[in-house]
Amino acid sequence: MSVPDQSTRYAQSARKGRATERFGKGALIVVLICGALLFLLPLYIMLAISLKTNAEIGNSSMWAWPHQPTWDNYRVVLTDPDLNFIRKFFNTLFLAAVPTLASVVTAAMVAFPFARLQFRGRDRFFVILLSTMMLPGVVTMIPGYVLYAKLGWINTYKPFLIPAFFGGGAFSIFLIRQFMLAIPREMDEAAKIDGATNSTIFWRLILPNCAPVLATLGVLGFVGGFKDLIGPLLMLNDPDLMTLEVGLRSLQQAHKTDFGLLMAGSMVVLIPIFAIFAVGQKYFARGITLTGGK
Repeated sequence: MSVPDQSTRYAQSARKGRATERFGKGALIVVLICGALLFLLPLYIMLAISLKTNAEIGNSSMWAWPHQPTWDNYRVVLTDPDLNFIRKFFNTLFLAAVPTLASVVTAAMVAFPFARLQFRGRDRFFVILLSTMMLPGVVTMIPGYVLYAKLGWINTYKPFLIPAFFGGGAFSIFLIRQFMLAIPREMDEAAKIDGATNSTIFWRLILPNCAPVLATLGVLGFVGGFKDLIGPLLMLNDPDLMTLEVGLRSLQQAHKTDFGLLMAGSMVVLIPIFAIFAVGQKYFARGITLTGGK
């Protein structure tokens, strides 16, 4: 009689364990859904206000969905010749995409020797490189402006493009190096036995395996470049060269009380950022996880 009793106790314990596990998963899902709704709530308010007329905005709650949604605010934002949002959109896309691509590739080229090669002073140089991360951008802003002014680069895209081809920044180099350290060195040794040079190993072996961290840096770089406001305000004077963030600030100054127009402009600026996150979400999460795991 003891064996069945023991089996019964085991079965009851297993059922209780499964019930507890299901309850924990259900509670976690509820918390995640509530958190997602909390973060999406401001976006819902922006979208709802952008689809309302000024009269409806004044007579209804900001939580209420418009009775008769209208796209007039978006039409004004996209077609007003004074705002010129379409031109600013392509300027912003160019300044976000090209420097991001250049910085990611060159950062990988710099990170490769620090991660896979042995040379004298490697660790010291890497520490010096990491020490530059302690300098905030505000400290180097004025010296950078003076340097670019001496070079005659003010009111051009050169301050945004050319530095991107020289390493991509200490944070990018550090993140890629950490990812490269997780790649087995036996792959390098096998490639060298087959006659591969360091250049071949980098371009055909290491770089393809670094796709997750490169995608992560690509998303971060694109979003940072797309939302940059201080750089274009400081370096550019020509309205035809300005970016969306500058255009949005001009829209805020010209239409301080036209909340529907302001929300429509904000949504136009956010759409490309949503798109790039949607495309690179899988690689972004994988790159952060694998780099942190090492």
